[in-house]
Amino acid sequence: MSRWLNLGLPASIGITALAVWEILVRAFAVPIFVLPPPSAIAVSLITDFPILFESLCFTLSITVGAFFLAVFSGVGLAVLFANSRLVERALMPYAIILQVTPIVAIAPLIILWTGFDHAALALFILATLVAFFPVLSSTLLGLRSVDHGLRNLFELYGASRWQIFHRLELPSALPNMLAGMKVAGGLALIGAVVAEFVAGSGTATGLAWRIVESSNRLNMPRMFAALFLLSVCGIGIHVLLRALEVRLLSRWHESIAKREN
Repeated sequence: MSRWLNLGLPASIGITALAVWEILVRAFAVPIFVLPPPSAIAVSLITDFPILFESLCFTLSITVGAFFLAVFSGVGLAVLFANSRLVERALMPYAIILQVTPIVAIAPLIILWTGFDHAALALFILATLVAFFPVLSSTLLGLRSVDHGLRNLFELYGASRWQIFHRLELPSALPNMLAGMKVAGGLALIGAVVAEFVAGSGTATGLAWRIVESSNRLNMPRMFAALFLLSVCGIGIHVLLRALEVRLLSRWHESIAKREN
């Protein structure tokens, strides 16, 4: 029952909002280049689907690649930081600098370094930089939050360093790691879109550029259709990572077990 409620309630609100949107736009005769009705957006989504789908695949490829690289590098660096205070003191300030530096400030430099012929590589790097820090900070927090009594118990029974990491530290850090991954998934998509906005014309063919192109041509239905696909991508990423979280934590971690029961 709760699952149907979780699906039906948002769907009903969305359908109601779309119906009100359609009625108000038609009642007040709002020009289509100002605010298109949902029906016009749906028509554009169907007629322009080949172009939009190609752009969707480009944006998704950048997002997924950046996400996996951010997870791999963030978890690896967090493990290194957790085992060496010296390395953390040496490298953490630079990780923070990458986090607080606006992507719009460094995007032209990255694009210049990679060259306009390799714009996809520049977008990939920028999206990875945006998604990297949440994984690093969340995983590091989880590794630092291991129960000291359990750690002492492992050492008392002669567990090796690898056994302590594999059987104690990694499972203990998993909830934090997955939380960071959910944040990183959305940020990877945002990073890919913002980087493409900054890159400008001729450097990419993703959904962000379709939005800019449609806006310049006052083709608002196509612009809203591209925005709709971006929203679907963001929801899809969140749902997949949420499913992974439930799969890995539902049997033993209270944050999921209590909510699912």
